[in-house]
Amino acid sequence: MKVRPWYLVLFLLPTVTLFILIYAIPLVTVFISSLTNYRLMNPVTGFVGFANYIRLFQDKVFFQAVTNTFIWIILQCTVHVGLGLLIALMLYKKPWGWKFIRTTYMIPNIISNAAIAIIFLNVFNPAFGVINSTLKLIGLESLTRNWLMDVKTAFPSVTVTWFIFAGYTTTIILAHAISIDEGIIEAAKVDGASNFQLDTLIMLPLLKKIIGTTSIMAGAYMLQMFDLIYLTTTGGPGRITTNLPLLLYSTYKTENNYAYANTVGVIIILGGVLVIAVINKLFRINKIDY
Repeated sequence: MKVRPWYLVLFLLPTVTLFILIYAIPLVTVFISSLTNYRLMNPVTGFVGFANYIRLFQDKVFFQAVTNTFIWIILQCTVHVGLGLLIALMLYKKPWGWKFIRTTYMIPNIISNAAIAIIFLNVFNPAFGVINSTLKLIGLESLTRNWLMDVKTAFPSVTVTWFIFAGYTTTIILAHAISIDEGIIEAAKVDGASNFQLDTLIMLPLLKKIIGTTSIMAGAYMLQMFDLIYLTTTGGPGRITTNLPLLLYSTYKTENNYAYANTVGVIIILGGVLVIAVINKLFRINKIDY
């Protein structure tokens, strides 16, 4: 059957139009405005070239935000995805109560981030929080502290608020694992493969691309992480838990400097491209296996 090119154009036109209006034009606008001195209350906007970028790379807060963001990305793409993979492999074997465990583990991921932030604000509360109350109960009152506001514990404490909830990763990897031809697994068992060998030599290679995909999702999630950090620490104490989205928000909110904020936005976009490129390279996601 001969496919007429104009049919393809007709069917693609709505998608391409929406992409241009919703994504392409705003992205171009972000980049162009980052080269100006645009402020919301200033009707006169002038071209300043790369002045905003020069200022940004001279800002110590920016480097703190970049460092925090990429530490969280690395943790999310390794330990967080690894946790989801481990649980998915356990559930794949369908132990007793595996459906209940799968459903229960997914619950935190369907709760809004605002609700999770409030829960952890109570968990880490220095006066009546679960952690400090437990430490007092077992005689370790000397270890109690204001976990989210202590310079030494703020970063790991705010990380815990999302780090252990790998429900989406678990679900995606588990769905892919279930779709694997059981004949491959049975053949390996007949050849005498142990459970450890099945997981490391059979399952992991077959799941490599989906692990890479979930790693990209995890990295992208961290590049837009805002609400949990804002509601728990607001980037503090000081700038200990500030990341790029929080820096962008504080810039336009406190300085009303939309051009400078969009400069941070451009860095976030470039960071996303870098993360995707690196993970694609590591997992060879775009390579076709024959």
